[in-house]
Amino acid sequence: MRIRSISAFVNPGWPVNAQALAQAGQLIRLARPRLTSAGFEVQSTRLATVPFSDLVEPAHSLDLATSLETMSQENGFDYVALGPARPNRLGSYPVIPDILAATQSVFVTGEMTSSQGISLPAVHACSQVIHRAARLLPDGFANLRFAALANVPPGAPFFPSAYASEDEPGFALAIEAADLAVAAFTGAASIAEARDRLRASIESAAAILVKVSESLSQEAGMQFLGLDFTLAPYPEKERSTGTALERVGVPAIGLAGSLAAAAILAEALDRAEYPRTGFNGLMLPILEDYTLAQRAAQGILSMNDLLLYSTVCGTGLDTIPLPGDAREDQLSAILLDVAALATRLNKPLTARLMPIPGKASGDMTSFTFSYFANTRILPLTATALEGVLAGDETFSLKPRNSH
Repeated sequence: MRIRSISAFVNPGWPVNAQALAQAGQLIRLARPRLTSAGFEVQSTRLATVPFSDLVEPAHSLDLATSLETMSQENGFDYVALGPARPNRLGSYPVIPDILAATQSVFVTGEMTSSQGISLPAVHACSQVIHRAARLLPDGFANLRFAALANVPPGAPFFPSAYASEDEPGFALAIEAADLAVAAFTGAASIAEARDRLRASIESAAAILVKVSESLSQEAGMQFLGLDFTLAPYPEKERSTGTALERVGVPAIGLAGSLAAAAILAEALDRAEYPRTGFNGLMLPILEDYTLAQRAAQGILSMNDLLLYSTVCGTGLDTIPLPGDAREDQLSAILLDVAALATRLNKPLTARLMPIPGKASGDMTSFTFSYFANTRILPLTATALEGVLAGDETFSLKPRNSH
């Protein structure tokens, strides 16, 4: 287990308030060595802002992004996430590819939902961002820094989804914990034994993390928002969420029984007690997970499988390699399914889709990024939506568990 990110949440204002970033930077300077001394490897430090579309008009978005990139690096941050473009400001979506092109460490998101419901124009706008961003680099890598959001609240420390609320500045820890689930379910005699192991290992680590974080909160004057123990993977077999699911008892993730395994893992995580923020579920990113990449390459695991598993766990569709000729209308159809699922189940979901230029279904990816595991391009069976789904309305869906 390690800390994927110390994520600080601020409202930087515009022009950027240097003092706000300096306060967040002071937290980082205190937190990294303190957490390391407590026995946890810290992978990255990240800054997340309020929605950029609430801060500036589209014409000034690029200036905001480049200023924040420079100033965040000066204050010790590795990456920065601009809060999402929002459906009530549709003009902010088209500038996102320009932001991705002009920066190296800035992540951006676009919301597909709001308090009014699912916005079909926002869904289409997100698909247009993905389509344009896929062509910024020869390998389609720019879409790693964009995600479409559905029902995602502020304070989630995992990127690209992270953004701040208008409240006081705060921070949270994103935990890379897939290896804890692998260890808990390896050789277990029963489900009860395995989930007790997982709960115990999470609570043991959380107790230390919370103690350090509460001390940091007092020293830096920033609210501690909590921990996100989402079972995030790293592209090694023993640090893979896919491996953890197979250790539950599924011969290969993607086969029948996988949904049950996902539900068992997610429910085991629910049993652990610690202050929570963010997703706290299973993260199933094909390109970031050794075993998921293997099963996708073998044709066992599909995109529809991953969407199905998101009903009982998960964060949605993450780092999904798609054919380079994917059309905007096909991407919109996928995104709408994610938005509808998140709304109907009243849970946060995201979509990070990655069309790869020049690649067709079945081709192997060729990334050299150390946090990726190469796999085959997944088939894209979506077609253009018709009828009312092809319109431009915003419609509500009553959550299934509401009365």
